[in-house]
Amino acid sequence: MPDRSTVRGILMLAVLCGACRPPQQQEQQAAPPDPHPVVVLETTQGRIVMELDREKAPVTVANFLAHVRAGFYDGLIFHRAEPGFVVQAGYYTPDGRQARSSADPIMNESENGLSNLRGTVAMARTDYPHSATTQFFVNLVDNQKLDRDQYADGWGYAVFGRVTEGMDVVDAIAQAPTTRRIRENYWPVEPVVITRAFVQGDDQP
Repeated sequence: MPDRSTVRGILMLAVLCGACRPPQQQEQQAAPPDPHPVVVLETTQGRIVMELDREKAPVTVANFLAHVRAGFYDGLIFHRAEPGFVVQAGYYTPDGRQARSSADPIMNESENGLSNLRGTVAMARTDYPHSATTQFFVNLVDNQKLDRDQYADGWGYAVFGRVTEGMDVVDAIAQAPTTRRIRENYWPVEPVVITRAFVQGDDQP
């Protein structure tokens, strides 16, 4: 039968082993990420709240959240306000400078079953399907023509969330007087600035 000092040693070792649990076991005990994180855009036109769908568009949501948390969208504008179609943001400053991200373009997740309906949020891209980086748009109407199964290139535009509050703000942005600037049509004459973007639930100053 072990003496008391031996028993104390065994117990201490057990405590230390518990504290030194491998990282993968610690991660397993951590709470899973929110499947529907919420991003808030505070703009000069009002507040827009968007619920994202991490389950249907994990790559797109991760990319968007990373840019939001890095403060990338703060100070950028809605540079496209096309009535009856979309409002778009995520690339220009009020004076027309381009805000470029160092992140790589992401894969197009348009096969996720989410449709470009009114109020949904999707990633903008170039003619190449897997070129989305930071630009996003909100559908003002049902735009199923942008969906994967209807778009000409067979890819379409990936929806990754929806506006849950502030669609009136989105509609107001769409009705703003616009002009053509820097090869962009429907540029609001009076800049609509994203003064701050943040993830709801994150610690805020």
